[in-house]
Amino acid sequence: MPDARQPQAAATGRRAEILRIAMETFATRGYHKASLAEIAERAGLTQAGVLHHFHSKAGLLTGVLDLRDVSDLAELGTERPTGLAYLRHLVDTARRNAERAGIVRLYAVLSAESVTEGHPAQGFFRGRYAGLRGQVVAALTEARDLGQVDAELDVDGVATAVIAVMDGLQIQWLLAPDAVDMAATTEQVIDALIGHGRLRQVPEPEGERERPEG
Repeated sequence: MPDARQPQAAATGRRAEILRIAMETFATRGYHKASLAEIAERAGLTQAGVLHHFHSKAGLLTGVLDLRDVSDLAELGTERPTGLAYLRHLVDTARRNAERAGIVRLYAVLSAESVTEGHPAQGFFRGRYAGLRGQVVAALTEARDLGQVDAELDVDGVATAVIAVMDGLQIQWLLAPDAVDMAATTEQVIDALIGHGRLRQVPEPEGERERPEG
């Protein structure tokens, strides 16, 4: 008897390929300039074939953004690190981002575009920034309660500044990757914001310590 799982597996594989191509296209051309016709052609499909899987161009964009979030959540693990360990996680994220230029470019392009009126990713990025600020504020509050940072630390202001630095570094790195060390600069800035030397006291994860230089 034919295996009923084969058509489903083929459809899943086709959907993943469309997402990969759409991610590359949106990152290179932006949402508005990228066309379904271009994505379909690169995927070896008609536009109707792409719409069979995603229903609309906006739905395709949502799929691409969700895919990026799934990747980020997988790296974070089942539990968010607490206190300064979460700030160390942000430094590690900056280090990993230097190995995935395509995702960084996608985020930079779409987040900038999302401020324009009616952009379909505006709600996604508004929610993403609010959620990320909330996580950083929570981690800094934990660090303050644990005595890891000064009791008077402005956790809201520091959280906003940390996110701004990380996003700004991504732009600089995309334009001049050999001139910008995102992880080192992120660590330096966070350390300056919370008190010199404090972040450096947090051990790096085993995998990061064993990672070879260069």
